[in-house]
Amino acid sequence: MSTPADDAVAIAQSLIRCPSVTPQDAGALEALSQPLRAAGFSCERLRFSEEGTPDVENLVAHIGDAHPHLCFAGHTDVVPPGDESLWSHAPFGADIADGRLYGRGASDMKGAVACFAAAAIDYVTSQGGEIPGTISLLITGDEEGPAINGTRKVLAWMQEAHLVPDHCLVGEPSNPAVLGEMIKIGRRGSLTGKLTVTGQQGHVAYPHLAANPVKGIVTALAKLYESPLDSGNAHFSPSNLEVTSIDVANLATNVIPSSAEARFNIRFNDTHEASSLKAMLQASIGVSLQGTDLSFTLDFAPHADAFITKPGALDSVLSDAVTAFTGRTPVLSTGGGTSDARFIKDYCPVVEFGLTTETIHKTDENAALADLAALSAIYRQFIARYFEAFGDGTSGADNGR
Repeated sequence: MSTPADDAVAIAQSLIRCPSVTPQDAGALEALSQPLRAAGFSCERLRFSEEGTPDVENLVAHIGDAHPHLCFAGHTDVVPPGDESLWSHAPFGADIADGRLYGRGASDMKGAVACFAAAAIDYVTSQGGEIPGTISLLITGDEEGPAINGTRKVLAWMQEAHLVPDHCLVGEPSNPAVLGEMIKIGRRGSLTGKLTVTGQQGHVAYPHLAANPVKGIVTALAKLYESPLDSGNAHFSPSNLEVTSIDVANLATNVIPSSAEARFNIRFNDTHEASSLKAMLQASIGVSLQGTDLSFTLDFAPHADAFITKPGALDSVLSDAVTAFTGRTPVLSTGGGTSDARFIKDYCPVVEFGLTTETIHKTDENAALADLAALSAIYRQFIARYFEAFGDGTSGADNGR
């Protein structure tokens, strides 16, 4: 008889063997649906479209029709493998060697998807298919891409279908080096912008007849770096602005260019909102260029807001399950990049716990078989503890918001 750990490895291998580079599904959602359907889960395939972005396949699987409703969320899309000749194991081969499972997505995050699927199947089986609430899986193929036709639209569909969860666990890799180190209870926001400074083209020998936008953009950016945005707080590290490129597209050394562009990103904590940061940038750059013959524009990409699920029963139940199998007490963190939890937090409290981040997006991405076994056991224990903690009708009373 197979164990959750055995099932997790088998499911992970079947997922890795699907070359589901965003936005391609390549059979990954069906590979996941098969064992879920066999265990009694209803599986809905959802395809969403939007002009200017690729169509994306998503999956909602669920069993049960009562509260509390626990959702596991994740993605089966992966980043490209890059130069496959640099891999010691085929990126979509799902080879096992020296106690590790190799392949693109092993850690980010087909391994965790397999672990929570195996854990959910085992729990449902142990209950004879009758569970004291609802378990669902929200799986997208658009997390590594634009994130337009994925989790955000799936959640809207779930709301229409009366399937909004009470709580959610996202299986993104959360541990820096060792399983059990860290639970994510929030994320900093992300604001990406482009600054364009426009001047007057001219000959470098006659600067008084031109207006050099390079001087202006350097001055403006230097001012933005002068003072820290904040000092952080109890749950968030300080916000930071980083310039990622400065471009003038000028190949001539004797010509002052007509314009210059800079791209930047701000990772911000919950002391800021995107609107206030945009206003601050506008004002600061305006002051920097005041009195010059230069003009500027600011353009912004869609942003992600900072959020936190306040410590409470949800992270406590998860932490107890982690400690039971690793002996570690995980730190509650809001560090790292963004994830689809930024969409889920608008519907229910959400935490994140998965594998380690050591090899994500790298050549020879892999996950230790021992970690896959431990993670599936942690998820299995978490499910049982969750229904014990929230199954008495108090699912909305202490939800960790």
